[in-house]
Amino acid sequence: MHLIDLHPATTDMHQLVREGMQRHPRQLPAWFLYDTEGSRLFDQICEQPEYALTRTEIALLEARAEAIATALGAGVVVEFGAGSARKVGPLLEALKPSAYVALDISAFHLQQALAALQRAHPGVPMLGICCDHSQLEALPPHPLLNNQRRLGFFPGSSLGNFKRRDAVQLLQRFRHLLAGGPLLIGLDHPKPAAVLEAAYDDAAGVSAAFARNLLHRLNLDLQADFNPELFWYRARWQADHSRVEMALISCCDQEVHIDGECWRFLKGEPLVTEHSVKYSPAMAVELAKEAGWRCATRWHDAADSLSLHLLEPAD
Repeated sequence: MHLIDLHPATTDMHQLVREGMQRHPRQLPAWFLYDTEGSRLFDQICEQPEYALTRTEIALLEARAEAIATALGAGVVVEFGAGSARKVGPLLEALKPSAYVALDISAFHLQQALAALQRAHPGVPMLGICCDHSQLEALPPHPLLNNQRRLGFFPGSSLGNFKRRDAVQLLQRFRHLLAGGPLLIGLDHPKPAAVLEAAYDDAAGVSAAFARNLLHRLNLDLQADFNPELFWYRARWQADHSRVEMALISCCDQEVHIDGECWRFLKGEPLVTEHSVKYSPAMAVELAKEAGWRCATRWHDAADSLSLHLLEPAD
């Protein structure tokens, strides 16, 4: 097991925060949520009874692993945004790939996930790449990747964190990074507003803690002075955009300093932490086509609440 650290520099984070704070509404890149503590809290979110996405997707992967492996074919599995790497196990078992390469923004989380996965699959060589995969121009040279067919894996409906234009660009980037190989992508479907809002605002308050941890991270990494207690958390379904919007709402008029710059929040003003777009199968096909992919196969759970799409380059 080897780790390559390509995490964005602090200076890059400063610029991204400045750009995000100038937006209306204000919004920072979703990957800012995933420092060591944020990654730990996200793992807890996946265990909450209201958040069925992870359990449903793992069950679907376990049930269809052999069929998916046959459709994917041989090669090295490249997982984008691997997180705790809980979902790739059934694929590794069925595929017996030449290697597994995990990309994630949290180096600590990546090391832990790969160590556990390596113990479970000792015969599969593994490589971790700490990076922002949405900005990655090329996979770094490494013997595990040289002259190998690449099989992309992007579960967890993580594409939903991106606006449509950015989602198209990300899928186009994956086409480049996979060099002609296929992509298996998991996408959650639209559901009743009450179900989705509960999934992203659980009764135990873990989702709220996950969002507020962003402010703690800005205080620690960028010398900001946010008071997290002066923001309340909101998850709201926006039907017109087919997405849940998560935001921290300012409880009062206040000033916040980040790296010496002063930013004023009005009472009720949101700081959007992330979006989660929900794609129907038809929406997924349309999006993939726009990005230069075609949907070769779709697997779904019994309730058809979530899909795994096998995408292949359209030309």
